Amino acid sequence: MSKKTCAVILAGGEGKRMKSSGPKVLSEVLFKPMLRWVIDAVWDAGIDDVCVVTGSKSKFVEMFLALLPYKVDKAFQSERLGTGHAVMTATDFLKKHSGGRTLILNGDAPFVSADTIKAVLGTDENSACTVLSAEVGDPYGYGRIVRTEDGTALKAIVEEKEADDETRKIKEINSGVYCFDTDTLLDALGKLQKSPLTGEYYLTDTIEIIQKSGKRVPVCKSSDSSAVLGANDRIQLAELNEIARMRALEMHMKNGVSIPCTDGVIIGTDVEIQHDTVILPSTVLIGRCRIGSHCQIGPGVVLDGEIVPDASVVQPSYTIMNRYKLPSDM
Repeated sequence: MSKKTCAVILAGGEGKRMKSSGPKVLSEVLFKPMLRWVIDAVWDAGIDDVCVVTGSKSKFVEMFLALLPYKVDKAFQSERLGTGHAVMTATDFLKKHSGGRTLILNGDAPFVSADTIKAVLGTDENSACTVLSAEVGDPYGYGRIVRTEDGTALKAIVEEKEADDETRKIKEINSGVYCFDTDTLLDALGKLQKSPLTGEYYLTDTIEIIQKSGKRVPVCKSSDSSAVLGANDRIQLAELNEIARMRALEMHMKNGVSIPCTDGVIIGTDVEIQHDTVILPSTVLIGRCRIGSHCQIGPGVVLDGEIVPDASVVQPSYTIMNRYKLPSDM
């Protein structure tokens, strides 16, 4: 019998570099908060027991969670003492799921898909922990995945600042997504020690604790390198938006929608467009728009939650005002 899996999503970071009055995890990618991307992926993967660890500006996250169409548990991290400490705050939730598995994800990594999660869950159900990795072109700043000699399991996760020149050449990096045996995780959390340098508890230290007990930690390498991407500032957020925008446009084009020029075209994740419709430049479709077939939308049209029948033409309207009297009017 398959073990029941729950999920813990870490969403307590301050995100100071965003310079926002709200929490970083509610910053939007393609009109949808990053945290919602992660929760949706978890639910689409078949995991319906979810706990979100809040922290900085928690009231905003709690208000957002209250509006979701499904139940989500919450845990509050009163002090920012590292990722290990964040998971510790969800101990009561973890104890309720003893005997199963726990998936841990970051709430600001919106491109971890349901398929990627399923791949992690399917790697080795009986392992104490499975680590999700990805290969990227520029691994600078990420923890490197050092594998065992046979290449099938994790030997170590080496952080950038601790890596030697040879280790820095490794392009396979830690995603921050893990699947633990829940009871093994609870035991390891009880053995975590504060870093003498930062005073924080690191979740990656639990993996070392597990390995020292003689247990193997397999690595699941994602085929999608964007699974590791997050955003710490508005520049990175814009980069995520562009990735999501182009993916959405490509999906619609594969489904028979014509977008002859993608300049300024933005289509939200909940929009449905039927075949043989043409979307022209500078068109923005958001909300639960439903666009029929054989339509022409744009250029320069903004629709929010509208239903457009088949064979419709939607164009912008203009208001022209003469601010100054023409000589003929004088």
